[in-house]
Amino acid sequence: MVTKPPVSDVDDSGMTVGAPKRFAAGVPAILSTLKHAGREMGVKRSAQTLLKVNQKDGFDCPGCAWPEGDHRSPIGEYCENGAKAVAEEATLRQVTPEFFAAHSAASLAERTDFWLGQQGRLTHPVYLAEGATHYTPISWDDAFGVVAEELAALDSPDQAAFYTSGRTSNEAAFVYQLFVRAFGTNNLPDCSNMCHESSGSALSETIGIGKGSVSLQDLHEADLIMVVGQNPGTNHPRMLSALEKAKRAGAHIVAVNPLPEAGLMRFKNPQRPNGIAGSGTPLADEFAQIRVNGDLALFRALNRMLLEAEDAAPGTVVDRAFVDEHTSGYEEFAADVRATDWADVLEATGLPRIQIERIHERVLKSRRVVVCWAMGLTQHRNSVPTIREVVNFLLLRGNIGRPGAGVCPVRGHSNVQGDRTMGIYEKPSATFLDALEAEFGFAPPREHGHDVVDAIRAMRDGRVKVFFAVGGNFVAATPDTPATEAALRNTALTVQVSTKLNRSHAVTGRRALILPTLGRTDADVQASGPQFVTVEDSMSAVHASTGRLHPASPELRSEVAIVCGLAERVLGDRVAVPWRDFTGDYDLIRDRIERVIPGFADFNARVRVPGGFVLPHGPRDERRFPTATGKANFTVNALEVLRVPDGRLILQTVRSHDQYNTTIYGLDDRYRGIKAGRRVVFVHPADLAALGVADGEVVDLVSEWKDGVERRAPEFRVVAYPTAKGCCAAYFPETNVLVPLDSTAEVSNTPTSKSVVVRLEQRA
Repeated sequence: MVTKPPVSDVDDSGMTVGAPKRFAAGVPAILSTLKHAGREMGVKRSAQTLLKVNQKDGFDCPGCAWPEGDHRSPIGEYCENGAKAVAEEATLRQVTPEFFAAHSAASLAERTDFWLGQQGRLTHPVYLAEGATHYTPISWDDAFGVVAEELAALDSPDQAAFYTSGRTSNEAAFVYQLFVRAFGTNNLPDCSNMCHESSGSALSETIGIGKGSVSLQDLHEADLIMVVGQNPGTNHPRMLSALEKAKRAGAHIVAVNPLPEAGLMRFKNPQRPNGIAGSGTPLADEFAQIRVNGDLALFRALNRMLLEAEDAAPGTVVDRAFVDEHTSGYEEFAADVRATDWADVLEATGLPRIQIERIHERVLKSRRVVVCWAMGLTQHRNSVPTIREVVNFLLLRGNIGRPGAGVCPVRGHSNVQGDRTMGIYEKPSATFLDALEAEFGFAPPREHGHDVVDAIRAMRDGRVKVFFAVGGNFVAATPDTPATEAALRNTALTVQVSTKLNRSHAVTGRRALILPTLGRTDADVQASGPQFVTVEDSMSAVHASTGRLHPASPELRSEVAIVCGLAERVLGDRVAVPWRDFTGDYDLIRDRIERVIPGFADFNARVRVPGGFVLPHGPRDERRFPTATGKANFTVNALEVLRVPDGRLILQTVRSHDQYNTTIYGLDDRYRGIKAGRRVVFVHPADLAALGVADGEVVDLVSEWKDGVERRAPEFRVVAYPTAKGCCAAYFPETNVLVPLDSTAEVSNTPTSKSVVVRLEQRA
């Protein structure tokens, strides 16, 4: 029986705190999966849906972008959190026009993110008129008319911003960027700006392509895997199976993280007998509990030690043949890294030197090395230099373009990488724009547009007046929550294309629209018949995704249909693009993708092969590096120790185990011992003693930034926790308020959500 959504918000009064877990998955994961699936979908719908997740003839999980292997379990090719994501989308609960009649926009703004998400699937387009208190039903034609009216009233196309989340399909993303550029702007901020933009910036500069260079097979064949700034047990649970397979093949694993993560300690694979009844598989051979923002220092130290080992035994450590033939900038890099100060390294990392030396010994014994990372590396001021230093580390021993080795940035949302491939980018290359112009016969704008942070600034300043979002939850995903909300409220119109209710629907411009769309699990039938879409995973594999469920309402339209219908209404005959034909047959979109974007030759034929195909990758496939120098680039990256005043801590924002990005599935964080609550801050017991704060005490978190503005997150329960000393952690989006809008990474402009200086202010 499917449960009803919560009538009222749940507070933290019933919260309990227990000991953190020392393993991931196992029987608890199975029970949690069954609970969430049954609560949202019921038994029959759960079986129909979960059996098709990540299958070659099924649909791609709307959660993370971890790839599928060639051999897939016919009964369970998904993880616990993937099942939660599917259940959240395939829920039988519905948000109808009657719901909006009973709840004003203002009342929705007072609800928690959990309550909003639990209400169910949106069923009808609704409209909030200027001065109105409630959303009311609107026809699709009238909704498109509202958008067309506001866009036509702009003084420039650059006064509109068009956001995209990572769940959008390749086909929808392609027609979306086509519409936006035909309209006349490159204002295409997307969720990449807030997560892996730093990875793309660093990798594009150093190896020539902003994507990872490894396959699943490379992980299985690696001698050493370093998992840095990443919590796969919660954020990419299927990665644990790949790590388990690598471990069984003899790989060593080093975990580098401020928090001990259960999934990297021990994995109880639910599909193996020892994962159900046994002790599972220990994963990390070494846990380096690094201080927040100490990763650049660690890799500089490792690089210095590798150079010194080469000095001691010339020709045995550095891959000189690779360095000489395929790289540029080695001498400058080597001279700089040799000057690394060990005192700075030890202060920045918080690690004992003997442990760094142990990791170095593991590196020396490993011919094939993979470095994996996620947001723990990408959301700092120096994130781009940090990732460049990781690349230096791999280049020294020829670990790019070699089987079993390479860079592995682990993406979040299931098609965030594909959206960027399709042209969702505020800084498009001239080559891409030239191809677009040749194919469609119009001149796309060349001036770079706004990323997420710049779009918020532009809305705040009145330079952007219309905000349009395909997917996502912009308000909950972005930094400096009051500044973001004020910026959106300063617009003339906000439009959200969504499957479910979220916070962004309650923070609106003077007028607002919610346009309900099909989800990944839903059947999509258009004029030419049933359709499928495609996605690209973290390892550049492109494959089909076909929804099977009957949509929640006949009023739902696919993202492709919404974008193309709006484009036809807004642009008329200004460009010769067959929007209506695209809506009726997605093969026609794929034909155009093939002609515009390299690597998609024979797209329609190749994607119909079960499992799809892998896009070309010069560094991986042939050690060809399309950089400015034509080679892989060593870089010089300054080590700046993040020092904070006495009585302050470095905060990193994290997810609980019951959430994915901004979607809250429940109020527990099983692996960290939290039940029925989210407003907690994890602090090392030694820091609590030094600060005079008691375990269990309720405090306000106050961030400190050079602009002097007080940013406060009130009433957080302190939890004594074995995090790195001098550091603390708390969940987002509750702590996004603490991240200053102008505190961003160099080059990538990504918010610094993993290095916020805070104080714990005791309440009277």
